[in-house]
Amino acid sequence: MAIKPGRLGIGIIGAGKVGAVLGAALRGAGHTVVGVSAVSEASKERAELLLPGVPVLEVGDIVERSELVLLAVPDDALPGLVSGLGAMNAWQVGQLVAHTSGRFGTGVLAPVKAAGGIPLALHPAMTFTGMSLDLARLADASFGVTAEPAMLPIAQALVMEMGAEPVVIAEADRVLYHAALAHSANHMVTLVAQAAQILGDIGVEAPNQLLGPLLRAALENALTSGESALTGPVARGDMGTVAAHAAALREHALDTGASDIVDAYLAMSGVTASRAARRRLLSAEAYLGVQAALLPDGEPGTGLPGA
Repeated sequence: MAIKPGRLGIGIIGAGKVGAVLGAALRGAGHTVVGVSAVSEASKERAELLLPGVPVLEVGDIVERSELVLLAVPDDALPGLVSGLGAMNAWQVGQLVAHTSGRFGTGVLAPVKAAGGIPLALHPAMTFTGMSLDLARLADASFGVTAEPAMLPIAQALVMEMGAEPVVIAEADRVLYHAALAHSANHMVTLVAQAAQILGDIGVEAPNQLLGPLLRAALENALTSGESALTGPVARGDMGTVAAHAAALREHALDTGASDIVDAYLAMSGVTASRAARRRLLSAEAYLGVQAALLPDGEPGTGLPGA
């Protein structure tokens, strides 16, 4: 069931940052993009930049003309789009239909399967700028792919033709898979933004320059060594420092109104301590001391809260 270059006529529904880039990648692999849907001016400009010469068509026309339909729309819009096209009898026998949602597997494409089509879930585990530089970044990316066993080679082949690595995700695990990615990438952005805000508030002119080397090293170490790479006052059981951090961040919240920062610090420090204790990186006594230090009236270094 290997896919040969140029075999497929591909229609792209959604010329957002993801759809336009993946369409360009598939086109670069030898497939023909027969049409793209674009509503906003930004989408139209993106389609013109990344898919020059490809006609902008209505959704129904794209489905009618395509051997592979790539649905690159927001998660919440996907079920309605698929069922709406199903109600119009738009899906065709033998037609490949792939979506790029991380949350959904192939179940959301039930109307496609009912019409005799082949449902595929292809989620790129990367962030997109919507520019041509994303095409080069695909070579370092992985896709979470889900399909019925007989159709899985098709999904894997499409991903590899785009230069990326397919990782098989079971249908039942799609939401957890997507939650893991969102929890890491999205919350990392929030944490970095909070740290930069604190540094800016104390007069550091280039917070990103200060944070960059530290965060890059921390990420590389975490990816290489997992939690064994954990450093810092929580991992050391340095209760006095943890208590000082918590107090300073509470005061910062009163001064700036940025209570989200202290909330995040307290929550992540508590979770970090718990995970470190489970891995025997922290003793039971040090764990209790850190948890006490995080409380407003905790006595750092004395063990239990209020001791």
